[in-house]
Amino acid sequence: MLYMVIERFKPGAAAEICRRLRKEGRHLVGGLEYVASWVDLDFATCWQLMETDDRALLEGWCAAGRELADFEIVAVRTSVEAAAVMAARDT
Repeated sequence: MLYMVIERFKPGAAAEICRRLRKEGRHLVGGLEYVASWVDLDFATCWQLMETDDRALLEGWCAAGRELADFEIVAVRTSVEAAAVMAARDT
């Protein structure tokens, strides 16, 4: 299943997010696959396409970053549907 993960970064979290990504990467567990991601120009929101057969893996991955961002997980079927999700939630 394909999921759009919408991350809304908490105030002041951008520098820490960049540091962790450079140092540690995404920390994906087996069964969770990164597909693609986009970040807005203000570095306030990130949209990530992730694929997994087990939504609980995705929820666990999101829980590990809750001190830096708020997460929303939306099931999507196609990249066109993912783009529509991005457009609808881009605030």
